[in-house]
Amino acid sequence: MACIELEHLSLTFPIRQAFRRRRPKLSLDQRDQPTAAPIREVRALRDISIQVGDGERVGIIGQNGAGKSTLLKVIAGIYPPTAGRRHVEGKISGLFKLDLGFELDASGWENIMYRGYLQGETPRSIRAKIGEIAEFSELGQFLDMPVRYYSAGMLFRLGFSIATAIEPEVLLVDEVFSAGDLAFQRKARQRMQDMIAAASLLVIVSHELETLPELCDRGVWLENGTVRYTGLIRDVIAAYTESVQTARSAAA
Repeated sequence: MACIELEHLSLTFPIRQAFRRRRPKLSLDQRDQPTAAPIREVRALRDISIQVGDGERVGIIGQNGAGKSTLLKVIAGIYPPTAGRRHVEGKISGLFKLDLGFELDASGWENIMYRGYLQGETPRSIRAKIGEIAEFSELGQFLDMPVRYYSAGMLFRLGFSIATAIEPEVLLVDEVFSAGDLAFQRKARQRMQDMIAAASLLVIVSHELETLPELCDRGVWLENGTVRYTGLIRDVIAAYTESVQTARSAAA
């Protein structure tokens, strides 16, 4: 049984500020002494309490900077919370920024192996999937080349093909991915739909509000790192849309 439990969870990042004011002239002795910039704290998430049970599909919405992607990374275990409790049961499969983190001097084949290990595959299990991953990517002989020579679209194809060659339990998706030509976009969308159907539970971040009701039954609206509203996905989208329209009208 897969589940996600977040109780009064908060996340704070320490940020070192750069000096912006003009500094007085220093003597040669003073210049040799290092000057530490002041540190301030940014509260990315505040008092988040969410439970997602087996079989549920949850969409997270909100404006840029609301903490949506950060929350996904806390659920994935990438960021440890600074307060509160995080508990996740089930194998986590995270689809985040797929064109980052490659070993640039390694070939496509080698990167399939490396990324497979990071996703929890064993040498035996990833070797059993490597042919299917290569075929889905449609990269052919380019897999023999170092990935530093790949275009952005090629990197996406490879990253997407590797990341989706898994049997998900807890599936975390940051935005809806699309890249390459129309034919590959159709393949990628179908692959995502198959993964979502196979996952024990889903948490997805997306700005595509029209698509979310097709994928999710529950919604969470984040605002300034806190939960503004949670409930049925259509109710959450309606409340969020009304708030955005009201704010735009007030600013006009």
